[in-house]
Amino acid sequence: MAAFRLAALAFAAGSVLAVSALAQPAPVAASASAPDASASVENSALDAPLFYQLLIGEMELGQGDAGTSYQVLLDAARKTRDERLFRRATEVALQAQAGEQALEAARAWRQAVPGSIDAHRFEVQLLVALNRTAETATPLRATLALVPAAQRPAAIASLPGYFSRTADRKATTAVLEQVLLPYAEQRTAGESPATAVAAWVALGRSRLAAGESARALDAARRGQALGPQSEAVALLAIELMPSEAQAEALVTTFLAAQPPASAATRSAVRLVYARTLALGQRYVDAAPQLEAVTRDAPQFIDAWLTLGALRLELKQPAEAEAALREYLARVESATDAAANEPADAQDEDAATPTQRLTQAYLLLAQAAEQRRDFKGAEAWLAKVDSSQALAVQSRRASLLAQQGKLGEARSLIRKLPERQPEDARAKLLVEAQLLRDQKQWSEALGVLAEANDRYRDDTDLLYEQAMIAEKLDRMAEMEQLLRRVIALKPQQPQAYNALGYSLADRNQRLPEARQLIAKAIELSPGDPFLIDSLGWVEYRLGHHDEALRWLRQAHSARPDTEIAAHLGEVLWVSGRRDEARRVLAEARARDAANDVLKETLARLKVDL
Repeated sequence: MAAFRLAALAFAAGSVLAVSALAQPAPVAASASAPDASASVENSALDAPLFYQLLIGEMELGQGDAGTSYQVLLDAARKTRDERLFRRATEVALQAQAGEQALEAARAWRQAVPGSIDAHRFEVQLLVALNRTAETATPLRATLALVPAAQRPAAIASLPGYFSRTADRKATTAVLEQVLLPYAEQRTAGESPATAVAAWVALGRSRLAAGESARALDAARRGQALGPQSEAVALLAIELMPSEAQAEALVTTFLAAQPPASAATRSAVRLVYARTLALGQRYVDAAPQLEAVTRDAPQFIDAWLTLGALRLELKQPAEAEAALREYLARVESATDAAANEPADAQDEDAATPTQRLTQAYLLLAQAAEQRRDFKGAEAWLAKVDSSQALAVQSRRASLLAQQGKLGEARSLIRKLPERQPEDARAKLLVEAQLLRDQKQWSEALGVLAEANDRYRDDTDLLYEQAMIAEKLDRMAEMEQLLRRVIALKPQQPQAYNALGYSLADRNQRLPEARQLIAKAIELSPGDPFLIDSLGWVEYRLGHHDEALRWLRQAHSARPDTEIAAHLGEVLWVSGRRDEARRVLAEARARDAANDVLKETLARLKVDL
């Protein structure tokens, strides 16, 4: 691994012939006036012996003798104290994957030219590549001391990147704390608050990478105390949210800071924040953030697409369609503007118009489908590029199945060509989902059993088969499949949750069910569906107040119909019937066809 990093470093450094480099005098500024005949001429540093020494060094390298070339070039560098020769000697050693020799050259360079920032940086990078992290503290301190004060915050912010490939993250954190705490705690005279903020953010990122999220949160708090408008602090806090719930307060503090950061900066942070909330399935909280981005910084076109997808998750097809149509209009406008730009001004990495529109068309088809406007959904699908055959035909099959044409839908999927190796597996999953949506449990189980025979120990397929077995009340089979998923992927929370919830829903082995759900939440804190499961098992255990606490939290984060049904039931049996009716009525307004909701209303005899 160290050899690989050294080779990568050599490649990044590039290669310039030492002879031609040293022969060139330092460049001078161009002048429109005629040259001054009295001006002195700057001679090359090369004399005849040195010229031949460098020529021999390059010739030895050309003939494959990197060792001799390195020694000749390093000797010349020491004689001349020329940074270009030290760099060349270091590069030769790196190309030969001779890490110790490259380090020797970098250290000789630093000693010969102690004011060279590049020399110190090379030494740090080589020490990291050689897994000698503990030795980097001294050259790091020297590097930061040499950087101009105005550039020091940016230099500090870049430090965690030096150690991105190191295995011992705790050792990295220890080194960075030695180097950065004097800046963070403002013990260094004359440093700006921006330098201290950058130091706390760098320490926070290092601590987070080392698995020390609580200490990373402390660093973020200290950074925000010094710089309430710091975008870097806010972004660090967003990264901390999955492991440290209190980090979210730092994000909201940044967004409310007075005077505020620029609209573009605030919106960029809001966009990352909203996507993090959406990943945690906190769609209700994410929506206002995206609305704010589209209002304050409409140049962030993709915010409209994300907002449309989120509204679909919330079963709000009309709002989703409005956002997606706005996205289409803005993409088309941006495409027209780009067409008038010079070719060299266009972003080669940007998605093509076709790529940007495809996802919008698919989401608009889904919005029409939610409204049961099957003709409208088909019209959107007809706009999608033919390369997206599987995605388009999957939606078409769903439309057919909802119109009672399940056989035709299955045939459509089965006839799809398999252009990629994974297409066959994807087709089986789509067919199983069609059958599941139409409550054809036995046939769905057969499709998934076939899939699991073809793709052994595929955890996604095993999980799907387990869920169908549960619908058929084949609990022993379900548990066996979920235990297999847990054995194959012990860090996957869904299998723990599914088994725990299924036991709780049947009032079986409730203490074990609670342990399984608690494990799932440990692996994925804040997931509303997992929190709903915890509330449900507390209800089954007779802990109504505790159940309400968890179910309210889950419903607040995501007002899903089944979560609402659970919350409504616990409110109902706890005597809070007016609130229960309100929650259940809102759920029915969103999704009256939901089976769990219908069963709950019928069993409790709730009159809405």
